[in-house]
Amino acid sequence: MTAKYAVFGHPVAHSLSPRIHAAFARQEGVDLEYAAYDAAPEDFAAAIHTFGAVGGAGANITLPHKERMVALCSQLSDRAKRAGAVNTITRAGASWHGDNTDGAGLLRDLTERHRLDLRGRRVLLLGAGGAARGVAPALLDAGVDSLWIVNRSAEKADALSDALGEPGRVHTRYLADLPSLGDFELIINATSAGRGEGLALPFSLASPRCLAVDLSYGEAAISFLAWASAAGCTHRIDGLGMLVEQAAESFATWHGRRPDTDAVYAELSARADALHTAD
Repeated sequence: MTAKYAVFGHPVAHSLSPRIHAAFARQEGVDLEYAAYDAAPEDFAAAIHTFGAVGGAGANITLPHKERMVALCSQLSDRAKRAGAVNTITRAGASWHGDNTDGAGLLRDLTERHRLDLRGRRVLLLGAGGAARGVAPALLDAGVDSLWIVNRSAEKADALSDALGEPGRVHTRYLADLPSLGDFELIINATSAGRGEGLALPFSLASPRCLAVDLSYGEAAISFLAWASAAGCTHRIDGLGMLVEQAAESFATWHGRRPDTDAVYAELSARADALHTAD
């Protein structure tokens, strides 16, 4: 039987995950079916249950369900526990095992593909939801100097800081505090603001060697990366590379081997460049 895999989100029609996993499957000679399911928050638990009941073997979980998925798993990997968010699930008998590959995906993209050194950087993390939770522990492990979390809801920022458990390196602030925080060498947008009006950010946040990263890709990343360009950030990177790398980590979890990501990333990047040129 063809193994069933999927991505669950809301919205999810824009997701490149089906295309990425289809490319990985061709590369590795794996027979699989990978679909995208749009599930509203109130329908998410039922959708996951139904997927498992019809033979679903594994799935990726994206906005806005990563934190919600934690409670639906009977087992969690160490990195999922640490993040308090799940982006990869694997069927384990009659239940789900949850993992989080976001942090590993981000680090592979930044340090291996783009050859960037994150050590010693003062980091501003915008957002405290599932995406931020997935990458925050990995950033600390990569040796950043300090991590400043700013979120619309101060309670969520404080909850993430408490979960990380490093009060000497992790700090939380309000959005209104941004103009007084000084400058940063790495700014990560982990919010969904690019899908709406965007964030009003002061240019003073960017240091001369600043790296700006949006965890979204495509149109959702345009607003933040345009701000980063105007602010003079030396490097401006969207989340496409991270998406491919975290997908490869998920694929390896499910199939026991990690596919080569360079060709898939190059193809998707070329397609995105062609679309922007056409515009």
